[in-house]
Amino acid sequence: MHWITRPGWPGNLLALVAGTLTTLSLAPFDIWPLALLSVALLYLGLRETAAKQAAQRGWCYGFGLFASGVSWVYVSIHDFGAASPALAGLLTLGFVAGLALFFALLGWLWVRLLRNRHSALGDALAFAALWLALDALRGWILTGFPWLYIGYSQLDGPLAGLAPLGGVWLLSFAVALSATLLVAIPRLLADKARLAAAVVLLLSPWLVGLALKDHAWTTSKGEPLTVAAVQGNVAQSMKWDPKKLEMQLLLYRDMTFGSRPADLIVWPETAVPILKDHAEGYLQMMAGFAEQRDAALITGVPVRQPNPEGELRYYNGLTTAGDGSGTYLKQKLVPFGEYVPLQDLLRGLIAFFDLPMSDFARGESGQPLLQAKGLQIAPYICYEVVYPEFAAGLAAQSDLLLTVSNDAWFGRSIGPLQHLQMAQMRALEAGRWMIRGTNNGVTVLIDPHGRITERVPAFEQTTLYGEVTPMQGLTPYLKWRGWPMAGLCLLLLAWALLRRRRG
Repeated sequence: MHWITRPGWPGNLLALVAGTLTTLSLAPFDIWPLALLSVALLYLGLRETAAKQAAQRGWCYGFGLFASGVSWVYVSIHDFGAASPALAGLLTLGFVAGLALFFALLGWLWVRLLRNRHSALGDALAFAALWLALDALRGWILTGFPWLYIGYSQLDGPLAGLAPLGGVWLLSFAVALSATLLVAIPRLLADKARLAAAVVLLLSPWLVGLALKDHAWTTSKGEPLTVAAVQGNVAQSMKWDPKKLEMQLLLYRDMTFGSRPADLIVWPETAVPILKDHAEGYLQMMAGFAEQRDAALITGVPVRQPNPEGELRYYNGLTTAGDGSGTYLKQKLVPFGEYVPLQDLLRGLIAFFDLPMSDFARGESGQPLLQAKGLQIAPYICYEVVYPEFAAGLAAQSDLLLTVSNDAWFGRSIGPLQHLQMAQMRALEAGRWMIRGTNNGVTVLIDPHGRITERVPAFEQTTLYGEVTPMQGLTPYLKWRGWPMAGLCLLLLAWALLRRRRG
């Protein structure tokens, strides 16, 4: 087994395989123990390598993770971006290879600055801290790609009870620490004190997580509300076709007119595929219908308005009609889907860089929440729900969470189910009900423990019915966000650096 720890291609190949294990620990596979095995194999493979080899091994791990976990990018580029199979494959390969550099950086930093072969316990703590720091960096740099965090593997696992304490950050740290401690413990058998400390550190998160599972951090604020979430299942090829505009407007009108009475009627992202100021008559008609039913209608719709500099810009928005008010403009945009980085260079090269509605502007921070039925509703449009800190900031002001999406971009890949898992984690972190309305699935209601209570089949024209309850109170994560975990990681990394310098 020495080939695992020593330099060479066998260890790199194992790192590649280890990366794919994380994907299998997440939705839709949900084999959560594989997350532990994945991290343990990478940590073991970095024990004897030099910095350059560690960077290569880390890159192999990242390539295995992202090639298996975000393969749906190919679907978006080829099926909806009109790129040839070869070009779509090349662009996907470049995207995956670029993301893998974060794990190359992890391997290099670990060996170059932090690894200390004389302190197995300290090493395990430092490695888990570095893992979390690189996760945070990946979720921030170049607007961030906070996808495939290992903490999501614990949504239905023993550590789920920790999510309201420290969010997915605490879960990821606990998984990384547990995996490295399992590798380190055999080296501590001769040191009883450190062995005891390692066992306590290993068992504590799992015992606390189990003890806090289903603990109620928040309480109901009022009576349950009935919900009707309309899933139109409009093909992406028709979405922005002017010839199909009337068909789409009539579809959502007729499905809503024929739906059961409900307090909240939810349409998905860009259900109204025309500028809000061009759809005022249609929206007023739907507002009148909602008022007749004493309901609030919330729909996705593009918005055109001046930005703070006075320039007329376009936004991906949500607006409320009937018994409610407010328009929300999306703040976290999808690269290439909603805006094109370096667009002066890329526009016109291939159709993928000229997708419809790929010139949205970013909404201002500090926008008020949506108001519906006298409640504060935290809105997340598609990609926004995958940002833990951003989502927590809105959730802390809210009674209810709402996310709308158009996951038709992902086709029938694993992407929509990964997206759903992250939405479930946001509900668990916040201790609040969440409504998730989508164009073609997965449309669900999620309770404050992150569990799905109502669900309709994907890829069907249908309406989901159910009840949600407004909640009050803040979980520890909503109070403190990720700052405690950030402070802990900084302390552990600083300590590891000092240990390394002292030799």
